[in-house]
Amino acid sequence: MPTIAEAGAPLPEREPHQARQMAVSFGTDAERYDRTRPRYPDAMVGRIVDASPGPDVLDVGCGTGISSRPFQAAGCRVLGVDPDERMADVARRSGLEVEVATFEAWDPAGRTFDAVVAGQTWHWVDPVAGAAKAARVLRPGGRLAVFWNAFQPPPEVAAIFAEVYRRALPDAPAAPRSAPGSNGYSLFCDKAADGIRQAEAFGEPEQWRFDWEHPYTRDEWLDQLPTSGIWTRLPPDKREEALAGVGPAIDAIGGGFAMRYTAMVVTAARTGAT
Repeated sequence: MPTIAEAGAPLPEREPHQARQMAVSFGTDAERYDRTRPRYPDAMVGRIVDASPGPDVLDVGCGTGISSRPFQAAGCRVLGVDPDERMADVARRSGLEVEVATFEAWDPAGRTFDAVVAGQTWHWVDPVAGAAKAARVLRPGGRLAVFWNAFQPPPEVAAIFAEVYRRALPDAPAAPRSAPGSNGYSLFCDKAADGIRQAEAFGEPEQWRFDWEHPYTRDEWLDQLPTSGIWTRLPPDKREEALAGVGPAIDAIGGGFAMRYTAMVVTAARTGAT
């Protein structure tokens, strides 16, 4: 389950039904989503695995499995939970076990885990109730790790994109017109850390950062844009108009660019003996 903030700056608070509507909008083209969305750096996955007491991982909002598969590759046993059957179906094709539910409604049925992770999803979960539920399903010393990919295109690319979006989407929210880098995700990280503290079941939360890059061709960037945040909710004519402007803009800078990403992690270890 991805975040609308992947299209740019985090959006204002929404009513629960609006958030639910937005969250499941990503399943409209789940296969494209799985094919095109950014992955996570191996260094991040390795550090979470090394800091966990064992290999059993629960992935909250696993979507199509993008956040689950690297933990499987690192030798973990992963169970995914996601509210969208369409996303879950794609994840299952890669061998991931997925149960369809929101994290709040999901029944652990007595199962416990060494790590609870959430990639691009924790802002859909109440930060205090979510941390408390994670604590209930974690073994003593188990680790909660929630993370987001913040992105920042090179300045010249960001300026070109902003102008394209300004012309094509003058009335759209700020998200598709900007890319704030890691600073735009500080709100998500701060809320997650505060929720962990208020749950009173974890040690002091830590924040980790992992910088990485990914090159995009013109066609690769155009392929993934419709799966991002507000793009899934735009009227088709507005979406096509904006995409029609992005392609030539990328051609004008040589047909591709390198996107800078920062994987931002908020994590804490479960305390107590039970």
